[in-house]
Amino acid sequence: MYGLRIRAAVPEDSESVSKLICGLVEKFIARELSSLGRVYLLSTITADAISLNMQSGYRYHVAEVNGLLTGVIAVRDNSHLYHLFVAEQYHRKGIAKKLWQHAMNECLRDGNTGEFTVNSSAYALGVYKKLGFVAQSGPREKKGVVFYPMKLTLTLHQSALATSQDSES
Repeated sequence: MYGLRIRAAVPEDSESVSKLICGLVEKFIARELSSLGRVYLLSTITADAISLNMQSGYRYHVAEVNGLLTGVIAVRDNSHLYHLFVAEQYHRKGIAKKLWQHAMNECLRDGNTGEFTVNSSAYALGVYKKLGFVAQSGPREKKGVVFYPMKLTLTLHQSALATSQDSES
């Protein structure tokens, strides 16, 4: 996509990242949740919560198109995909895939051996499957939030190819 830039998020991005995620959660995910789950999930995506995640070592990156925030990705523990959200008007334009490739390659560079996990909403299952994740079980629930545990295991060849492609870009 023309004008797309992916960069490391900084604490000053917390407010705009929270606003993006909250809007998408309300539109696409909240209806899957109990009222308790909705309250809990929304409490984890406030600007303060995101800022605290950044301070705690979660790695956030943002996608911008011509300076406008269009997507965000966060990885915890160098292996767990924690957030992946793209503004609705930019869905199906490859931004989620580019964010994932960027974050995955950074994890591989930092010692990840090629295993990644994500807890997907029902809404996002198709996206994660396209990225190569495989469901590990049916739906699970924690604090009123229903999710589907998924895993991606790269072969050694895929890991080497991913890191070499990233260094070329």
